[in-house]
Amino acid sequence: MYEFLRAILAFVFVLGVLVFIHELGHYLAARWRGIYVDVFSIGFGQPLYRWHDKTGTEWRISAIPLGGYVKPHGFEGPEEASPEQKSSWIPGKTFHEKPVSSRAIVTVAGPVFNFLLAIILFTGLFAVSGRILVKPLVQDTLPNSAAAQAGLKPNDLIIKLDNIDNPDVQKVIDFAHTHPGYSTNLVIKRQEKEITLPITVGQTMQNGKAVGQLGIAMGGVVAMSKPLPLGKSIIVATQETWNLSVQTLVGLGEVISGKRSAKELGGPLRIAQISGEVAQGGFSKLVFFMGLLSVNLGLINLLPIPVLDGGRLLFYGIEAVLGRPVNRKVQEWVFTASFVLIFLLFLIVTFNDASSMGLFRWLTGHTH
Repeated sequence: MYEFLRAILAFVFVLGVLVFIHELGHYLAARWRGIYVDVFSIGFGQPLYRWHDKTGTEWRISAIPLGGYVKPHGFEGPEEASPEQKSSWIPGKTFHEKPVSSRAIVTVAGPVFNFLLAIILFTGLFAVSGRILVKPLVQDTLPNSAAAQAGLKPNDLIIKLDNIDNPDVQKVIDFAHTHPGYSTNLVIKRQEKEITLPITVGQTMQNGKAVGQLGIAMGGVVAMSKPLPLGKSIIVATQETWNLSVQTLVGLGEVISGKRSAKELGGPLRIAQISGEVAQGGFSKLVFFMGLLSVNLGLINLLPIPVLDGGRLLFYGIEAVLGRPVNRKVQEWVFTASFVLIFLLFLIVTFNDASSMGLFRWLTGHTH
């Protein structure tokens, strides 16, 4: 019961912070571009608490803590607004009458703030506690692979690869991937002894291109580096945010192309579970997890799906090229199709979450 409560509280805290920062980006950009904001809500559904600031914006904390929204004044546009809504519009302060550049700025500001939050979180973490490193630990080697031929064994810790000192798991993977057939030296720690092993990276063909592989089933040993100077922390945090973005997009592309299973996709239940586990692991791990989720939230919202920020940006881009908005009926059809797509994706990730957490086994009484 305690672990369940901790997971729920950690989930609400993590998601609340990320959503608030995302919507704050939209809110501040709207204010900057001279757009009045009607509502700023954290959560959906029935408001639990609300108040108005000095500009008249209504701030809400709502019952369902699975997101949030900012409602710019006149967001609905003349074609879909009721006469009552039109009569309440403040001239010069509505979203729809602003140029496409201003509407795009307001839309993109949410994801941008998520990336900035990740950089800030990583900077603070690296400056205070050091950088979280996942050191590559060999769990097993594939038969006749480059690793097996080099003599790698389970529980060997890779501490140097070519000229890379203390590589993390991702650096080992990236190096092997981009160096097919390359011969170099590998330094490992085996039972407190350092051993140098010559190794030639193996290769396989993917889409007609040679790709390197070592043939290692790798685990990870989590460790912290020494705290970094503030200037260095900012640089490394920015690099970390970029690398995580690239890795996420590559992983998503592999799921779409079928190279990886859709079962790897996770949703709110898995985030809640991981939030509780990470919170138990200490504040540093929770901060890193929040930064990772903030990157993912920013990227997801930039996907060119109309119900997301990226979809609206796509329409604004077409409008900028054509000199006129996309036909309203076309927009409505695409938004409906996109909503169905998002709903199906939600069902998939919820099913994956429930399966990974053993919920179906628990419901049927098969716990073993």
